[in-house]
Amino acid sequence: MDSGPATQPVRAPERLGDFTLSPRALPIVLLACGIGVIGTYVAAALLALIAGITNFVFFQRLSLVAVSPASAPHSAWLILLAPIVGGLVVGAMARFGSEAIRGHGMPEAIDTILRGGSKVSPRIAILKPVSAAISIGTGGPFGAEGPIIMTGGAFGSLCAQLLELTADERKTLLVAGAAAGMTATFNAPFASILLAVELLLFEWRPRSFLPVSAAAVVAAILRAHVLGADPLFPVAALAPTLSGVEYLLCLVAGGTGGLLAIVATRLVYFSEDTFKRLPVHWAWWPAIGGAIIGAGGLVEPRALGVGYDVIATFLRGNAELSLIVGILVVKTLIWSLSLGSGTSGGVLAPVFMIGAALGALEARVFPGVAPGFWSLVSLAATMGGVMRSPLTGVIFALELTHDWTALLPLTIASSAAYGLSVLALKRSVLTEKVARKGFHLTREYSVDPLESLLVGDVMATHFGSFRAKAPLSDTLASFVAAELGADPAPRNGRLFPVFDDHDALVGVVTRSQLVRAAFAPAAERPATLQELGLHQPHVLRPDMTLREASHVFAERGITRAPVVAEDDPRRVVGIASLADLLEGRLRDLQEENVSERVIDLRDLIRLGRPRA
Repeated sequence: MDSGPATQPVRAPERLGDFTLSPRALPIVLLACGIGVIGTYVAAALLALIAGITNFVFFQRLSLVAVSPASAPHSAWLILLAPIVGGLVVGAMARFGSEAIRGHGMPEAIDTILRGGSKVSPRIAILKPVSAAISIGTGGPFGAEGPIIMTGGAFGSLCAQLLELTADERKTLLVAGAAAGMTATFNAPFASILLAVELLLFEWRPRSFLPVSAAAVVAAILRAHVLGADPLFPVAALAPTLSGVEYLLCLVAGGTGGLLAIVATRLVYFSEDTFKRLPVHWAWWPAIGGAIIGAGGLVEPRALGVGYDVIATFLRGNAELSLIVGILVVKTLIWSLSLGSGTSGGVLAPVFMIGAALGALEARVFPGVAPGFWSLVSLAATMGGVMRSPLTGVIFALELTHDWTALLPLTIASSAAYGLSVLALKRSVLTEKVARKGFHLTREYSVDPLESLLVGDVMATHFGSFRAKAPLSDTLASFVAAELGADPAPRNGRLFPVFDDHDALVGVVTRSQLVRAAFAPAAERPATLQELGLHQPHVLRPDMTLREASHVFAERGITRAPVVAEDDPRRVVGIASLADLLEGRLRDLQEENVSERVIDLRDLIRLGRPRA
């Protein structure tokens, strides 16, 4: 007996578990370890280059020892002109080298991951760190971490591009390089991993977490030999047991840090919008930003450069009022306004500084807990508000100081700032730039509702079907009656299973086939449905998740398919359609938006009454 065309082989569903990981992840982890080594030396080279340019420009000497531009007095002309010249050089590098070096690094990394297939040009790996070193070394009030993220990511991406890897694997190695560079810069491996998860990976999966973690760990171990193992800002324990009032003031400090983050973010994009309206080519904008930096440097020279020494002063709790106000006002203005010019530099160090300055100002009003305590709390809060990465803000503050006693106060402050920032602003200083290019991104992570339901939960078990060897005239009569609603049999839409005499699936027929046959002259119609021509169906199984079913639909370009039994691929147990897959989304929406009272207060009262 002719059984008709064979069905497509059923793809076995993935073995369900909490996580998915294939052995292919192992070589990616090994590659990430090598990238961790590269990222460490790249970070060390960039820090040395910044120090060398700073020494040459402000002290007219050749040295790679880190130094602040404000560690000695300079002429007003040098303070004013050095950032302008640096801006001219950076603008020329962007104009004639690569426009991609403009900006503070992290938005560019995000854009490369989301839209560029994690492919970074080799030119960026050279031009980005050099332009950042020139910008910061000539007095730019920026951090080195943004350029290091982009540079470390560039080397990770280049290594991945030399191999035959998927876009997701390239993304993982790009982020591994970024995390390694961050670790080497701040000696903060855990915070670097968290930053990668909260900001760069856009997923929480073992396949990406393990390589990124490996790169950060390797960088941390190697950093101890290359740059030292001490924390960047070592302090004594700042957070003894606090009172209830002091915990409430941590909440207040978080709120003020969130407000400062909102102001700084709005200033950055106000500046960017203003520069776009200037009637000059964008290559001149960094020089104009340099003029803003120079003018600010004349008011408060300690606002120039990375400013690690100033942050340390705040965290020691011995900053004078003039420094506090000068950094809080001047640093915020020159950093945010010059960053909008498109020059090259990072955001973390400036955020650390202005956050610590805010805390030092609050320490003059709040009860004394320990020297530098409120600066540390506000540093974490401001970072949580600007970056919208509260966990990263907390762990960064802890790893920068090694004051692990401050965990709870920092969590309170960073969470408060994060909540206020998210309520007030749609985008952060890191994501607004990507959104302005017309690309929407979300940083909310949740379990995919398509993972929580199986095909067997949503498939239609009552469906219309036909016999392969039945007379075609009877088949068409049944089909027309169902389409017109005269027959109570269910309508399947555009797909109908076709069975042999033993109820085994031999193929499917589409609605368009039946319509054409119905309108064809009777003399031209074949005798049976099997002679009309059956399609080989792509089938599902009841134990597939809806996510797996959606992958089948997307890969095959179909919107519905028969569901066959696990033990017999020719026994149909249901029909699943694209509309059925939306059932998972519908349930998710109902759980999010439908409010209901589950227990009535009167029921609780009755439970407390003694029984008769």
